[in-house]
Amino acid sequence: MTKKILRGFQYVFLSICSIISIFPFIWMIIAATNKSVDVTKGTLMPGNYLMENLKAVFSSDLQYGMAFKNSLVIAVVTTVLAMVVSSAAGYAFVIYRSKGREKVFNFILLSMMVPFAALMVPLFRLFSKFSSIPVLKTIAINTPGAVVIIAVATAFLIFFFRQNTESFPKELIEAARIDGLGEFGIFTRVFMPTMKSTYAAAIIVTFMSSWNNYLWPLIALQSPEKRTLPLVLSAMGSSYTPDYGMMMAAVVMATIPTALIFFLMQKQFVAGMTGSVKG
Repeated sequence: MTKKILRGFQYVFLSICSIISIFPFIWMIIAATNKSVDVTKGTLMPGNYLMENLKAVFSSDLQYGMAFKNSLVIAVVTTVLAMVVSSAAGYAFVIYRSKGREKVFNFILLSMMVPFAALMVPLFRLFSKFSSIPVLKTIAINTPGAVVIIAVATAFLIFFFRQNTESFPKELIEAARIDGLGEFGIFTRVFMPTMKSTYAAAIIVTFMSSWNNYLWPLIALQSPEKRTLPLVLSAMGSSYTPDYGMMMAAVVMATIPTALIFFLMQKQFVAGMTGSVKG
């Protein structure tokens, strides 16, 4: 009897926590269907103003459609490059042994302790000089490359892949070498397919981080046509008389890509994160 009561309290507690967690998103969807004046009144009933809010989003001077495209391109390119570079680095730290391996890895971990705000000024000065170098113009200030290159090889991703590679069966590598497969072939045809759950978790984390990135794009992207979604959403909220209905419609649309990726890869995400902890 006591166990049933305790379990009942657990279900009630978890239900309350779930409602608290999901309520802001539900309210955001409801607010997107109402006029701005109704949103400020705190209405919790769906309205019939959704299409007008959507039209206002795409007809505004902030170029929401262009910003959505910019964010999507930057997030996809960043995710693809980060998976290749960071997974190769994490794989190499485990498979290939050398005297300075641990020192280099510890140095990479130390970089996680430096706040990004402290690096913005040096990074801005560095990337500003790239515009005068023909080879580096694609990653200079005011280019999407400047946003992408920063997130390609992060300390967290390298650490994450290294921890998962620790649990990778080394017998598969030895068997592949005996069969005559080269090191590149082992990485692409043995390691990558075997570690699908790890890649799925890393893809979700990297895509969400890139999609929601605000601070560095605010500094690096100076032209209005190159702005990303977080910058446009911030501009909507900073106007003298913000249209809250339009803002909520814009936020709902901005949430859809990350929500889709998370729900489609949820099982692999949990498996990948669990493998990282075990490793």
